[in-house]
Amino acid sequence: MHRRQLNGLKTAALLGLMSALILFVGAQFGSSGLVIALVVALGVNGYSYYYSDKLALRSMRAYPVSQVQQPRLYAMVAELASTMRMPMPRLYLSPTAAPNAFATGRNPQNAAVCVTEGILGLLDEPELRGVLGHELAHVGNRDILISSVAAALASVITFLAQIAQFAMIFGGRDRPSGNALSSLLLILLGPLAAGLIQMAISRSREFQADVSGSQITGDPLALARALRKLELGTAARPMIEDPRLAPTSSLMIVNPFRGGGLGRLFSTHPPMGERVARLEEMAGFSR
Repeated sequence: MHRRQLNGLKTAALLGLMSALILFVGAQFGSSGLVIALVVALGVNGYSYYYSDKLALRSMRAYPVSQVQQPRLYAMVAELASTMRMPMPRLYLSPTAAPNAFATGRNPQNAAVCVTEGILGLLDEPELRGVLGHELAHVGNRDILISSVAAALASVITFLAQIAQFAMIFGGRDRPSGNALSSLLLILLGPLAAGLIQMAISRSREFQADVSGSQITGDPLALARALRKLELGTAARPMIEDPRLAPTSSLMIVNPFRGGGLGRLFSTHPPMGERVARLEEMAGFSR
């Protein structure tokens, strides 16, 4: 089966698994607890989904650039968008030396692509084109919508676990059925399981964007070279780990923070070596 289909099936299976987890956790409650969690989660994540572009761009202090200001960058994005038969996204530049890029927006009609000043000085034209193809693939694959659905489902599980915690402390009719041990497992493992599934979905979408973007540009090795450079570049110039940047960091083509040890296990980005290996496999590259 084609790897693109496998990635899509994996994402659907993970979303289904998270939905099943919600049904399992919700079965421990009366209907009122589940409804409250659903309403709160949909409200919070609905706002984030609708304003995802504004929130991400603001966190990076990004400013819009025109064709006159960035003719080379603008031409590459316009050409790739035309190839994908999607509207020209808004183009932004972030004044940071850390090399990175991301795309955001709830649909192709409201999309924005942002690159940092650091990435413009690090990559050559084919490599930058590979990165832009990856980012436009996220837009074309509706990954903002998929990640928003995953975040909403994860939030439901987290809220239910919090309700279970309050019920254990204060008692009451919304207290989960069963003994204290099962309630404690729900509180501790429910959000952890939801978070791990959400990260797995994010990793699957990164792999998919690598594949789709390389098919658009026709040059998977250029993206592979770009990823290697970006891994070294972000290690040399990592972004400061600010909580305001956490949601935006998951959108970026590489993890912008200095990570290691257990942090890699909980990363929203796949291992760089595996991404590069898959791209080289696409190109028929042999070592």
